[in-house]
Amino acid sequence: MVDIERINFLAKKQREEGLTEEEKAEQAKLRRAYIDSVVGNLKSQLDNTYVVEGDKKTKLERVKKDTDGEPTGNPNKPN
Repeated sequence: MVDIERINFLAKKQREEGLTEEEKAEQAKLRRAYIDSVVGNLKSQLDNTYVVEGDKKTKLERVKKDTDGEPTGNPNKPN
């Protein structure tokens, strides 16, 4: 679980008086953990999302991406 109270405390302290190098490192680590948590939760929700059209229920599929971050099989990208 991400410590939101600590993230908020460090943000307030940063605005008011500044942070030490150790606090800056802790803040960066906490922020990264929070972002990773949000992204993980979103991916989980999307993995369990269906599109319903009439009587047809279709599960959404993730788009696979190549090394450039482009969807594979993209007709607009030259091979």
